[in-house]
Amino acid sequence: MGVNNNIFCDIVLKAAIAHFCFIIIHPFDDGNGRKGRAVIDMFLARAESSGERFYSMSSQILVERKRYYEVLQKVQHSTGNITEWLEWFLHCLKNAMLAAEHTAQRILRKAEVWKLHKKAPIIERQRTVLNILLDGFDGKLQSSKWAKITKVLTDTALRDIKDLIEKGILQATGKGGRNANYELVDFTLH
Repeated sequence: MGVNNNIFCDIVLKAAIAHFCFIIIHPFDDGNGRKGRAVIDMFLARAESSGERFYSMSSQILVERKRYYEVLQKVQHSTGNITEWLEWFLHCLKNAMLAAEHTAQRILRKAEVWKLHKKAPIIERQRTVLNILLDGFDGKLQSSKWAKITKVLTDTALRDIKDLIEKGILQATGKGGRNANYELVDFTLH
């Protein structure tokens, strides 16, 4: 079942306008932001003829909240032209959809990695760290970080890492020795 693009665009613009008006009116002492985001969700669900969406405007608004407040403030105290608000809203909606796509790609990659290595004997410590890596570990993985995460000695961490290198799941990057870093082997989705 397809979505009529004209109706979708109309309802998305209505969502932007409804949220803007709700926030400007500020009818409650508390919770106006949450209720305003619920208004957005209601309109977007109507636009898609679905109660399910895989993107979150609420989350994206929180990510972009500094600009959100700047645009609201500027437009609220302007001549009544809300074009800048509508542009920001549509940009935020696009970013929410892109973030959902990125999350879906990460989930698919994770599933593919586990599928490729389903027969490899992987102990729980290794599984824990691999899941952290697959979920987007920030920084460089070293044996000392592995040891902290899994609460083992550095020697044990290094044995776990070497085992995963032999299985073709991890690879060393940069210099060797104490400063060695490790990352997942690049697995491309089929």
